[in-house]
Amino acid sequence: MIKVTTLDGSEMYLNPDLIEIISETPDTHITLSNGNRYLVLEPARIVIGRIVNFKARLMRRAAPDAGKRYLRRNDAERYYPLCKL
Repeated sequence: MIKVTTLDGSEMYLNPDLIEIISETPDTHITLSNGNRYLVLEPARIVIGRIVNFKARLMRRAAPDAGKRYLRRNDAERYYPLCKL
């Protein structure tokens, strides 16, 4: 869920998967796939940035073996392969 601010200053959370259109005439209008429209204070680039951050956070949490970093080499300059061609 992403947080947006309505014109009266109250905070609202939207499901970014339901967002269909974000249009920015002087005000930012968000249209959901169910037909609901919301008028928010944030510009479209801020809303899009929040959507991207939300999706990236979900992808990081869902990544298998995200904690296993033992395959990375910290000292790449001292690494010599066993097989030399």
